[in-house]
Amino acid sequence: MCGAETASPKTIKVEGAELDVCEDCTDFGTEVRDESASSTSTKYSTSSGSSSGGGGTTTRSGSTSSGGSGGRSPGSEMYDDVEELATDYDDRIRAGREDAGLSQEDLARELNEKASLIRKLEHGDMLPSDDIQRKLERKLGISLAASAGEEETEWESDAEAGSYTLGDVVERKD
Repeated sequence: MCGAETASPKTIKVEGAELDVCEDCTDFGTEVRDESASSTSTKYSTSSGSSSGGGGTTTRSGSTSSGGSGGRSPGSEMYDDVEELATDYDDRIRAGREDAGLSQEDLARELNEKASLIRKLEHGDMLPSDDIQRKLERKLGISLAASAGEEETEWESDAEAGSYTLGDVVERKD
């Protein structure tokens, strides 16, 4: 840690990382000992014995590995089933409320929410939580998902395949 060269570095564990340090820096972490050097198990033992009870084995980098992950990173499929919110969600909420013949206060009362929440949603000042989104969709008979009512735009470019410029994707409003 201090940068000093040493012929016999000690291995210590600092916040989950194992480091080889000089004798002076061993106070900054917990010393990691081989099984042959010590018969007692410490909190940071690197042995793969079953004394930890955690089911996984601790590797030299400090990460715990357990079976069943299939080689994927944790949470890699977290967003697979999440639908994106439509960019015009505020207009859809307002139109749905008006079609139902409700005021903002009436809709808020029926959803058991505050009228200020409905106002903020309709002005686009706030994104609806998943719970609020479900309530609005059920009550107003609308969909706030991006896939409902929005077309997937396929871009065409005069440039060589796979190369787009800003001019290929921007639509001018003049």
